Amino acid sequence: MFQENTAAPDVHETSAAASGCDTSRRQFINHAGRGLLAVGVASALPVAAAKAHPAAGAVLPVGGPLDIKLPPLEAPTDPKGADPFNPDAPDRRVGYALVGLGHLTLNEILPAFGKCRHARPVALVSGDADKMAKVAQQYGIKASSCYSYQTYDKLKDNPEVEVIYIVLPNSMHHEFTIRGAKAGKHILCEKPMANSAKECEEMIEACKKAGKKLMIAYRIQYEPLNRMAQKAVRDKTYGATKMIQMMNCQNQAHDQQWRHKKALAGGGSLPDVGLYCLNTTRFLLGEEPTEVSAQIYSTPGDDRFKEIEENVSFTLRFPSGVISQCMTGYGSFNNKSYTVYAETGSLRMDPAFPYHGLHQERIHAPGGKQLKETPNDPGKDQFALEMDHMAECVRQNKTPYTPGEEGLQDQRIMEAIYQSARENKPVKLPAVAKMDAFRGEAPKEEEA
Repeated sequence: MFQENTAAPDVHETSAAASGCDTSRRQFINHAGRGLLAVGVASALPVAAAKAHPAAGAVLPVGGPLDIKLPPLEAPTDPKGADPFNPDAPDRRVGYALVGLGHLTLNEILPAFGKCRHARPVALVSGDADKMAKVAQQYGIKASSCYSYQTYDKLKDNPEVEVIYIVLPNSMHHEFTIRGAKAGKHILCEKPMANSAKECEEMIEACKKAGKKLMIAYRIQYEPLNRMAQKAVRDKTYGATKMIQMMNCQNQAHDQQWRHKKALAGGGSLPDVGLYCLNTTRFLLGEEPTEVSAQIYSTPGDDRFKEIEENVSFTLRFPSGVISQCMTGYGSFNNKSYTVYAETGSLRMDPAFPYHGLHQERIHAPGGKQLKETPNDPGKDQFALEMDHMAECVRQNKTPYTPGEEGLQDQRIMEAIYQSARENKPVKLPAVAKMDAFRGEAPKEEEA
């Protein structure tokens, strides 16, 4: 369901609602012209606000006293419209520092705060002072809350910052996570988590030592249509899953971007776009693979692939017998899709992994007649969902659904994929019996 209003509610209006003042907009309209409520409303609101507004710093749960309810505009036979957006008051949202002002931060993450209920941007970290000053003006961030990579550690002295969102080249995740934890802040880190399992382990240890939360930004695990797909798989809506096909490829620009340098990226298509195939398969099934086999190929003479791989094809085998065939590449036309094949039907996401415009189709044959079904896309912003989830975990002291351990497991499997390609043979993985072994508490329904 699309959200229509992302503005913070006026404190007087919400406080009046919270205090039980039943002078609604509809009642006001119904009584307009009679002069009955004009004085009463004006005098009641400040008093109600004073009584209902909690002390500064108080934690307000979802569905708390600031939530506004409106009567429906539709008849019961029509589709239900959107409920009021109901964000927290600005001073009660969790403050984020954004580290890195590239395409992802400017095009997706910062705009997503307008759709967040529990999170807000309060600080920036960048190596480009001019760009950072412009962005700070655009989003109302104080100049005193703008930092360079060298002054990053001074975030410890900024009480507005509770979470640091690291949006840097892969090789920098390790350093800035550890420094951020030492500064006393919770960490939301973009995927892939790091360039090696050892780095991932050190990041987890640093956050634990500091008593801070670490979450990896696996946005697909918070996106509604992919969560619907997970539920269908777990509920065996079409019987047991037998096979999965995953594809995530794109044609990279012929430039000298950091993704083409192994020291910065750690690898090529696998840790960047191929990771979606790996992580989403694990997310859908809840199982961990017991074996991987892989092949790698890069086009000779293509300068983009002097240091990193172009194409990777890998197969994951799971304890239940499911086989997932995954393909990823940096030199072919854009395709971001997957299909789950079960006993009595299939479920396809195409596209599955972009930031917007996802689509799901289910095919089965009840009574022998083939039927296609297309669930409605709620149209939620994936970045807003993941940032709000992290904010809720901070406020309620919960383990994020995608903690550091989830990123570490993916890194270990990717290292096995590279090993399999080098040795041209399957690689066994340690058995993990528990379902969702590396995940924390699932996001609430209103977040998904």
